[in-house]
Amino acid sequence: MHDPLATLDNLNKADFISLFSGIYEHSDWVADALWHQKVQHPSGYFHDITSIKIVMANIVENSTDEQKLLLLRAHPDLAGKAALAGELTHASTNEQAGAGLDHCSEEELAHFLQLNNRYHEKFGFPFIMAVKGATKAQILAGFEARTPNDCQTEFDRAMSEVHKIAGFRLADL
Repeated sequence: MHDPLATLDNLNKADFISLFSGIYEHSDWVADALWHQKVQHPSGYFHDITSIKIVMANIVENSTDEQKLLLLRAHPDLAGKAALAGELTHASTNEQAGAGLDHCSEEELAHFLQLNNRYHEKFGFPFIMAVKGATKAQILAGFEARTPNDCQTEFDRAMSEVHKIAGFRLADL
């Protein structure tokens, strides 16, 4: 099996950003900032997934609240319109399929649509949950448990889930 980290030092900027651009959903700016950290620390801490995960999380956490909100808004709804239209990223497609969201009944899809809309109206970003290893029932329970939260609590929780998703995606490189 090819280990992309083995040749990390030999990657040009475009290939490096291509490798890491999907880690944080539709947020190439994170991969670009990671490249700049690599350039500043050529013999630094980019030789294992754990260190890259920490550096990428720090890049996101040190960004503005506006950038974080854009990052949250870049995520698709779970079992939502983008999934139904086949417009998800490869990673999101696999994650949602792994949780069985690609095999929802019409009633389940209608329920997810209602939950997604209610959540989005309240918080201004989609419900985000690291669904790898989760079931539809666990995802629905997550909606029910988290929708009553206040905005700051849910913003923080959504950011935590984004970092979990990034960790799963990095582990899959």
